[in-house]
Amino acid sequence: MKIWSSIILMAALLLMTSLAADFEEEDDAEDGIVEVEDEVVFEKERPVYERPVPSGATYFLEPFDTRAEFLKRWVQSQAKKDGAEDHLAKYDGKWAVEEARENPIIRDLGLILKTKAKHHAIAAKLDKPFDFNGKPLIVQYEVKFQNGIDCGGAYIKLLSKGEQPLNLKAFTDKTPYTIMFGPDKCGNDHKLHFIFRHKNPKTGQYEEKHAEKPTAKLENFFTDRKTHLYTLIVNPDNTYEVKVDNGLVASGDLLNNFSPPVNPPKEIEDPFDKKPADWDDRERLKKYIYHCYYWCMINLKHSFSRNSIPDADAKKPDDWDESEPATIIDEDAVRPDGWLEDEEVYTPDPTAIKPGDWYVYLYIHLLLTSPADNPKCKDAPGCGQWERPTIPNPKYKGTWRPPMIENPDYKGEWKPKTIANPDYFEDNHPYKMTPIEAIGLELWSMTDDILFDNFLVADNESVVEEFTALTWELKSIQERAAASTGSWWQAIKSSTDERPWLWAVYVVVLLLPIVFLSIWLCPKSGPVKQCKDFSEEQTIKMHLPKDQMESDDLPEDIDAHRKKFDDPSPDVIDEGDEDVANEEEESEDKKGAGDATSAEIGEETTEAGAAGDGNPPTTDEVIEGDEGDVQGSPKKSNSPRKRKTRKE
Repeated sequence: MKIWSSIILMAALLLMTSLAADFEEEDDAEDGIVEVEDEVVFEKERPVYERPVPSGATYFLEPFDTRAEFLKRWVQSQAKKDGAEDHLAKYDGKWAVEEARENPIIRDLGLILKTKAKHHAIAAKLDKPFDFNGKPLIVQYEVKFQNGIDCGGAYIKLLSKGEQPLNLKAFTDKTPYTIMFGPDKCGNDHKLHFIFRHKNPKTGQYEEKHAEKPTAKLENFFTDRKTHLYTLIVNPDNTYEVKVDNGLVASGDLLNNFSPPVNPPKEIEDPFDKKPADWDDRERLKKYIYHCYYWCMINLKHSFSRNSIPDADAKKPDDWDESEPATIIDEDAVRPDGWLEDEEVYTPDPTAIKPGDWYVYLYIHLLLTSPADNPKCKDAPGCGQWERPTIPNPKYKGTWRPPMIENPDYKGEWKPKTIANPDYFEDNHPYKMTPIEAIGLELWSMTDDILFDNFLVADNESVVEEFTALTWELKSIQERAAASTGSWWQAIKSSTDERPWLWAVYVVVLLLPIVFLSIWLCPKSGPVKQCKDFSEEQTIKMHLPKDQMESDDLPEDIDAHRKKFDDPSPDVIDEGDEDVANEEEESEDKKGAGDATSAEIGEETTEAGAAGDGNPPTTDEVIEGDEGDVQGSPKKSNSPRKRKTRKE
């Protein structure tokens, strides 16, 4: 039993140590601290970054090769956000081009949002504007939430081409854009935006059109801290596709899957039309409650019938007595035989125990402790004071109301009339959006270290697929390989990020058996057996001679303690007799009898006490010795506590 208890305790200790070590490693990773040994081993397997070269023409390509090229191309906004306080209005969020903390490719750089709770705005112009002239628009980029994300966005804006050249230093949330696309999260709301601004051909005003929310689960893309690829394809036939990691998560049509719709309705309700004063829309309900005993049902009946009209020609019958109650006492009822009128229905529970601190637990006791049923009432028809039951009153009719009839003036539910929509237009080609001149990031985030990489704008799907194979697919393979060689705790955490309900499975499968084994194998008092009244130190002291023991170390029941541990009983000799025994022992040692036993010493001590001193035995000797010894009888003692030799 002790072995099993120790094994279980050691296993639990190792488990807690392993968990603590894994958490510490994870915290170090979050702080940017990477152990040298792990880094060296991982670098041998990582590929070295090479600039990806697309196989065809592109409108924009940004792999962030060097910091110098980044500074030449990208422009950070110097503007202020309208409608915000001065300390919040500035776009003063920091950007940096550097490697990821856990970089799957050596010397691969990315654009990193470095500060949280700040407004960030940065943009770069396309190599050439994208005009929607019959070719598909393909936009994709990579995002890695290195710290996860609590609240913030990682979407991009494709800035519109205007009549005037675009000033990127004045880039704000009000800057016109053609498409907004990318992930966004706050709390438990996970979004993947696809918004385009449509121009009204009649008024020239722009209106945002929001795509339907993807049906796929998006939570894992925000929590697993891996690099994810976001792709948007807008085709000339007005269809669109949204992909994450090359997997389709949403698709639809620009005309039918956006809110509000691109084309307004042909007819609308007249906003100036009003309901006529004589319009009667009261209609009798098809279902009618004809009979009801209780007042609540009567009121319910009345409320259900409020759309009907009362019969003006109806009169209350002369024999209608509204004073009669709904129920009356049954005068014919008789008390059953055997009814125990003097007995209480409930009696105090004899098994109830008063809590130790009654005043603290009084309220809980009153709530949770119910009285026990009176056993005398078990076979009786009833207990307590008997009262006649009530029965429905046959004379009851209730308050008289005139019956409801069909409304002859009913005209139906009123609705305003419809008129031709003066703002109606029909645009069957919403694909033809405003040309795109630049790409920008205008973000607010409560989480820092969001990494962006490999921005691409193109119109050829094969070119995009080949570029993806050189960039994101290579990263994804390395990240999966690193995750597969990680600790078992990282594997568990990764799986639970995708399926949180697995925590319940782990608890049931792993922890509960350990708890049950501990309860079954370990004693109730704990995994280490101890004497109820004596500690290990006191047990050792019990085997010391009596003169070396302190008064506090002496237990009240020595015999019971010795029997419990099956220890041999030591000799009990008074101090006076012990002195005589020592003298006799010294004399025997001089004669060459140095290995005399403790039994011989005890016998010599007894003889010396009886014959040499002539003094009667002490009270302790009477208690500890045999009656024959007290009377000076040469007969051996019959006491069960026999003296043993020191060798024994």
